[in-house]
Amino acid sequence: MPVMKQIGGLLAWLALSFVVAAIGGWGSANAPVFYRELMLPSWAPSAWLFGPVWTALYTMMAISAWLIWREFGFKDQAKRALQVNFIQLALNMLWSWLFFAWYLGAISFVEIILLWGAIVATIVLYWRLNKAAAILLLPYLAWVTFAAFLNFSIWQLNPGTL
Repeated sequence: MPVMKQIGGLLAWLALSFVVAAIGGWGSANAPVFYRELMLPSWAPSAWLFGPVWTALYTMMAISAWLIWREFGFKDQAKRALQVNFIQLALNMLWSWLFFAWYLGAISFVEIILLWGAIVATIVLYWRLNKAAAILLLPYLAWVTFAAFLNFSIWQLNPGTL
């Protein structure tokens, strides 16, 4: 693949990743204020941590997808893997709306479990094609695992709000 096409592809994957982040961010525009008003477990991170963590994760997600696309395009197993990746991106984007915009604690918890499963499926499919691409998603899986516990705990601590 020509270098310019590879660079264009990387920029496209980064753009897609950050469009997803922006749409999710739009849904969580009130998150800093809302998060401060919630009863939180003692192990909940400070609100300022979420931005840098998600920036790093979205970047790794984009690079991961780019590695698959660069090597295989949208053919055969890679097409299926990238389709599952698109599903997990959509679920990722939706979670912010469910939790921060619509205050749906139980539904956001169920949805984050679906997101977790989609991430696992993406990792498994990527592993078969490019181990580096799969490994780049492990911090994302770890963070969403943590976020699922946090989602559940906050939902349980704030039954009147969520």
